[in-house]
Amino acid sequence: MKTCIFCTIASGKTGTDLLFEDEQCAAFHDINPQAPTHILVIPKRHISSLNDLGQVPDTFMHHLFSTTRDLAERLGLSKTGYRVVINTGADGGQTVFHLHLHLLGGRSMHWPPG
Repeated sequence: MKTCIFCTIASGKTGTDLLFEDEQCAAFHDINPQAPTHILVIPKRHISSLNDLGQVPDTFMHHLFSTTRDLAERLGLSKTGYRVVINTGADGGQTVFHLHLHLLGGRSMHWPPG
């Protein structure tokens, strides 16, 4: 998709500083952080939302979650805790319609979220 900002970032065309990249996904800092650490993990392939997972192999989400866990470990978040969020649809808070995981940490999280 030419108009998707996350597809543009994943293709390397924006010069975004990636914290992680492999053939399936990329990770970078959120431009509007909601915690001291706020990383987005995105698939390189355009998938609009969690509702569209029928387009990918069963192992795909395992890879995204494993990558997120590994980043949390690397950033020292696994010792104190972190949150992983997937917003789906407008009412779910999704503003960029390209599947992405939010890795949030570095502060105490509360429930329910605001």
